[in-house]
Amino acid sequence: MTPVSDLLLPDCLLLNGREFRYADIRQYPAHAPQDLNGYEARVLDFVRQWLNGTQEFGLHTSGSTGQPQLVQMKRQQLEASARRTGDYFDLGPGDRLLVCLNCEFVGGLMMLVRGLERRMHLTIVEPQADPLALVPPEAGFDFTSFVPLQLRAVLAAGHAPRLNQMRGILVGGAAVERSLEQELQALHVPLYLTYGMTETASHIALRRLNGPQAQPTYRVLPGIAVGQDERGCLTVRADVTDNQLITTNDRITLADDAQTFEWLGRVDFVINSGGVKVQAEKVEQVLEVALTELGLAHRAFVAGRPDKRLGEQVTAFLEGPALPDAQQRQLLALLTARLARYEVPRELVWLPKFQITTSGKLDRPATLRSVKQ
Repeated sequence: MTPVSDLLLPDCLLLNGREFRYADIRQYPAHAPQDLNGYEARVLDFVRQWLNGTQEFGLHTSGSTGQPQLVQMKRQQLEASARRTGDYFDLGPGDRLLVCLNCEFVGGLMMLVRGLERRMHLTIVEPQADPLALVPPEAGFDFTSFVPLQLRAVLAAGHAPRLNQMRGILVGGAAVERSLEQELQALHVPLYLTYGMTETASHIALRRLNGPQAQPTYRVLPGIAVGQDERGCLTVRADVTDNQLITTNDRITLADDAQTFEWLGRVDFVINSGGVKVQAEKVEQVLEVALTELGLAHRAFVAGRPDKRLGEQVTAFLEGPALPDAQQRQLLALLTARLARYEVPRELVWLPKFQITTSGKLDRPATLRSVKQ
């Protein structure tokens, strides 16, 4: 990291365009303005706790695969995660960090911790589709993190030159669609898809999405020990887990060196159709490509529906009005040509709107429950 004069180190942060001095935040809410909204108040309260040395924090999981859970994390776990990311990307004092993820969940909260621990200039904006619209055009940043929806909006708004001025960008919170990954190849800034969860204090592995170093597998960050259980699911042990073994429900193929892995999908999303196990995410990838080739922008996911004969039948759920019969036949023809016979969805179910979690992720359980009602 490049040495920076103490005179240039930040003594304040920017939150929704307003400056808040750290000396005042330590005393929050004594010096807080009266017109704070709820999100601003919660961000400042976390920063106050961090600056004043709080040793334990309650973090909520995103709830994308079930009900959100409260997870207690020690300060040392969050510090270890921030240190590892800071070292990996050579982030340090005086660097400029844009925080545009929801700070009430681990992805956004850890951006705050990284900035505070590395004495970086923090610009925090309330989450929205195009966060760069909330900061002046001349404002430059070294590092940030987006969810895929934000990245699409930023590119659509013509902000690619601003992204290319950065040294690195994290992408997480949801899968990156093939069409978006193709768009990212035009960017020079290194983009990394993250793998992690609340229980690991955000990411423990990264996959490069663009450039000559792009790769189909995740690389585990230094100091993280990973393995597999009897189901073939990923296990993690490190300082970020308080050296406790975390067993996930993510099926992986682990390389012999235990430093890289391919993510196959959630064991929860395996469909048992007539005794044949179908990984829903594999079918989703093929479905996404087929929709793109037909010029369709429908969101979609795949799940099993109860079937008297098969136990479960592979079913595709799509958001929006149903396609004309001819287009549906085209779509099924593409899927039939590219999937094994038992993987082809037996039904296309059209829903007006998918259910989402409070963190903006697809809520599969809630969406499936809405179909049954």
